[in-house]
Amino acid sequence: MPRRDQIHHTPNDSLVAAPGNVVADVGAKSREVLREVGSLFWFVINTVSETLERVRRGRAPFRAAQFFRYTERAGVGSVPLVAMVSFFLGLTMALLTGYQLQRFGTERLVPGLVAIAFTRELGPLLTGIMLAARIGASFTAELGTMQVSEEVEAIEAMGIGPLRFLVAPRLLALFSLMPCLSLISSVAAIIATALISRAYFHIAFVYFQDLVLHALLIRDIVTGILKSFMFGLLIGAIACYRGLTVKGGAAGVGTSTTSSVVTAITVVIGFDTVFNIVYIVFFP
Repeated sequence: MPRRDQIHHTPNDSLVAAPGNVVADVGAKSREVLREVGSLFWFVINTVSETLERVRRGRAPFRAAQFFRYTERAGVGSVPLVAMVSFFLGLTMALLTGYQLQRFGTERLVPGLVAIAFTRELGPLLTGIMLAARIGASFTAELGTMQVSEEVEAIEAMGIGPLRFLVAPRLLALFSLMPCLSLISSVAAIIATALISRAYFHIAFVYFQDLVLHALLIRDIVTGILKSFMFGLLIGAIACYRGLTVKGGAAGVGTSTTSSVVTAITVVIGFDTVFNIVYIVFFP
């Protein structure tokens, strides 16, 4: 009889065990994702309830100056970046689609095409991605540093709720300013399209305006605004949640900041896809 150490495993044994390992890994990852989603949901619920409880008592949940400081950083500070990126993307989109449509003599569709694309889809999506990278990372790093240096515990020791004091103004700033930035993104892209249409396709500005107004519908504008509100809420919640759950010192702050940006961008794109599917199915 061969000893146990003399028994050789064939390649088929690893192939048979591999599917089980894959299923186990997928199950573990799925459980971890669901746990993170549940924690994030209750994080937002607790923040809102803590803020409203403070309001019911007739007291301000946070300082107004603190809120306006975050709105300036998230809103005013992001205007140049959002406008510039959207302007150049509008130029490129109008130029490429215009040359393709010109082959069929339908270049007059370019103004409406770009206007609808940015108002309904690209404006909120681009703004969400840029804010996740610029503001979300900043919020996560700030709160993560406070968590590591035990400043959050000091705030709790003073009887101040950290959620309504640290999270609520940041969350409200992103939630309220995302539609404004999305509007700026769409306007910048439409202006770029007007310049390209006039220079390369000989569409006068007055005719361009008529084409845009004729193509845009109220539902396109409302869809973009609803997406913007949700994107702002998701980005702010993920950034603050990652910041307040930092572990491992300075290295943990860097890891959480990277995770915050990647997670926020992924969630924004995923939510946008689900929103479009549901909207087209139920509101064709």
